Amino acid sequence: MQNKETQEWSRLWHHRQLKLNLFQAYHSTHTYPRHSHDYYVIAVVERGVQSFIMGKQKHVTPVGGLILLNPGDVHTGEPISEEGYGFIAFYPTAEHMRRVISEITGRHSSTPNFSKPRSDDPQLVRLVRSFHQASTQTSGSLEHETLFVSTLAQLTKRLIKASYKSTKFAQERAAVRKARQYIEENYAESISLSKLADHVNLSRYYFLRVFRDEVGMPPHTYLDTLRIQKAQAFIAQGRPLAQVAQDVGFSSQSHFTQRFKQTLGVTPGKYARQL
Repeated sequence: MQNKETQEWSRLWHHRQLKLNLFQAYHSTHTYPRHSHDYYVIAVVERGVQSFIMGKQKHVTPVGGLILLNPGDVHTGEPISEEGYGFIAFYPTAEHMRRVISEITGRHSSTPNFSKPRSDDPQLVRLVRSFHQASTQTSGSLEHETLFVSTLAQLTKRLIKASYKSTKFAQERAAVRKARQYIEENYAESISLSKLADHVNLSRYYFLRVFRDEVGMPPHTYLDTLRIQKAQAFIAQGRPLAQVAQDVGFSSQSHFTQRFKQTLGVTPGKYARQL
């Protein structure tokens, strides 16, 4: 009987809002033959050691290693030992990448290419892990899109050498005030990054930069902070916790509890009892 630790498994899912496919797997014996994709592959090895051949060169990816493949890159994929390897991945399209490049540079771009298929940049690995983990949890669309755009932006800035367009954040304070007002008036609704950026006539990435610079936190954190403040007031009024979670816009009771405890250090139930 095969040990559970070496049983292969995989999971593919689609993020409808981002129009993005994500993947997670563990392979102990499975090998990928030479093939290519019509999308990018951005993956991090989380267990064991993986290797792949691209062109005539063999690349080895240890735990914490980043794999970066362009559309059309012909490659293989295989474990390097009996231990196998586990990894997480997501698959941006050419349109995803072109849009982020244009938001960073301020000009339209042809489809960009990563110059190297491997990186061990720890900051980029943390970004990929954070986005991938958030995408598997029931959290707000604003957080998902923010992490997605931020991750792609840093990947392209560091590995494709996209230069920032010049910015003067002080001139955008009115836009940030307008965005904050929109969040405050619609905190219980589903708010996306695209919706906020369109509301103030800025690109998503530029909006993220000016908002963080002015407020000191990204918009999804500001939204969660506001929701927790409203929840505290509703709990003090004696509303049932399940109703509070719904009234302030959290997608589930567990998500509400998680965010509440992260922010205040106690669960909503304990907070209510202490009041």
